[in-house]
Amino acid sequence: MLNYTPPTRANWIGRNSSEVLYLHEKVQLVPLSELESTKSAFTLLGYACDEGVHRNQGRIGAKNGPDAIRKILAKMPNHLNETTSLIDVGNIHCNDGRLEATQKTLLKTVTELLRKNKRPILIGGGHDMAYGHYNGIKNYLLSKKKRPSIGIINFDAHFDLRNDVNGASSGTPFFQIANENEPFHYLCLGIRKDANDKVLFKTAQEFEVTFVDRNTFRIQFSKEINTWIRAFMEKVDHIYVTIDLDGFSSAYAPGVSAPSPMGFSPDIVLESLDTIMASSKLISIDIAELNPKYDLDGRTAKLAASLLHSIIHAEYR
Repeated sequence: MLNYTPPTRANWIGRNSSEVLYLHEKVQLVPLSELESTKSAFTLLGYACDEGVHRNQGRIGAKNGPDAIRKILAKMPNHLNETTSLIDVGNIHCNDGRLEATQKTLLKTVTELLRKNKRPILIGGGHDMAYGHYNGIKNYLLSKKKRPSIGIINFDAHFDLRNDVNGASSGTPFFQIANENEPFHYLCLGIRKDANDKVLFKTAQEFEVTFVDRNTFRIQFSKEINTWIRAFMEKVDHIYVTIDLDGFSSAYAPGVSAPSPMGFSPDIVLESLDTIMASSKLISIDIAELNPKYDLDGRTAKLAASLLHSIIHAEYR
């Protein structure tokens, strides 16, 4: 595979123990060609691509996001039991600006991970990752002779519903998905009026998008938000979660393409994720838009890694 790099131990270094106390001691590095289907496992796949961000006139650098997340996650404590596996299968990357080809590779890889009984966790990389990720899930369900009923829950300041008339970008993935799928189930949490123009709000209305604006997406309204999340999940069989780090306040996430101090905080995201994971409908998840070039003290990478740590340990809390 020309646009694939296998996992490397250089991303998984930390304090050593004799009791597998840290995730760098727990993780297994398995190239895609050697991945077996015998056992379920949390499986990290990097999307080392920021061509979509470049096309969307954002700050490039997100292609280095996956490895930056791994290096922080490696040092974190391991609370998984012996029968729960964590695998790193490496990165898909973009060659010569060929975004669409990279998305197709991602589609095929996500499909294969699900076929092999793996629990995909994608780390990026631009939010254009969502288009390939969603279609990989859809392709897998179709292969099981199931009519896809997939709900997208996006934690984000942006709808990412820009028209793709000039090609795909990090701003178009959900517009592309909406035009290819009927019905289109999309819940966006954390939308800001200062981050979306009136055309995008009109597009969201036309596609019957459900959204919660930033002023409401706060921990003090968690009961109401969780009620809305549960109501959304009842309409579908599977949930795909995507977390855009630029939705967080730059106090927590300065290292993104489009930072803003007006974003949301981690507490309401963690509360919402608990509700989603308790539903048993979560099929796959990704974290997008980490840009290490603009990070401060690794703050954004630490946020992303802590979110992943919470996700993989959810059933042990």
